[in-house]
Amino acid sequence: HARLKYTIDDRDLNWFRSEVESRLGYKLDPPAVYHFEDNADRYGWTKGLGDKWHFCMYIENGRVKDFPGLPTKTGLREIAKIHKGDFRLTPNQHLILGNISQADKPKIEEMLKKYKLDNLQFTGLRMNSMACVALPTCGLAMAESERYLPSLVSKLESIIEEVGLRDDAITIRMTGCPNGCARPYVAEIAFVGKTVGTYNVYLGGGFHGQRLNKLYKENMKEDAILKELKPILLRYSKERLDGERFGDFVIRKGYVKATIAGKDFHDL
Repeated sequence: HARLKYTIDDRDLNWFRSEVESRLGYKLDPPAVYHFEDNADRYGWTKGLGDKWHFCMYIENGRVKDFPGLPTKTGLREIAKIHKGDFRLTPNQHLILGNISQADKPKIEEMLKKYKLDNLQFTGLRMNSMACVALPTCGLAMAESERYLPSLVSKLESIIEEVGLRDDAITIRMTGCPNGCARPYVAEIAFVGKTVGTYNVYLGGGFHGQRLNKLYKENMKEDAILKELKPILLRYSKERLDGERFGDFVIRKGYVKATIAGKDFHDL
């Protein structure tokens, strides 16, 4: 197999463990108990070691440029002139201003607010969105992604505002082809490009990254996507259990089956 995960999927974990132990010459300890908390970024201020502060800001699809009404590039350039700490990129395409002293924090806060980099104006849906570059940069892309997802999110925001989900975090991702560079297959809502303006829609990924999603509808254009998702989002706002995530809800309500193992991904 080309990937180790396929070998394990084919032979099973016990076989792999036995093979590793035979080469090591000793038995491995039993797996330690762990709890997977989250794979999202912790937006806002966090206090770390040495009484230093860190601020995680939302950067839409990781693109540092000035947008109308949102001067991201200008703001970061001005912050860089006074920031004495570091800049850290996150796996979710965002940015952390790290190691800010208590004395410098008020000035950084002031500049974040001035350049609208304080995250306060964004919906939970937008702050959990991610897209790959796709067209025109990527030669594999069959549809738009980075240039299109923000406008689709804006239209979905009209729906979530209407149904009272503005502040609810829902992971939504888009790619221009099935290779999945924005990790769409673990999103609660995902769009995978098939051709220009047409996407396969996936639902039911685990919010914390613990479960793959499942194909819901194929070859959908924007109008059909919005028409299909609106009643589901409305139902989620009215019928969800306490603390229930959107991905869990669509499985409980039967929109898609849960993907329990990799082999189940294509089992509709």
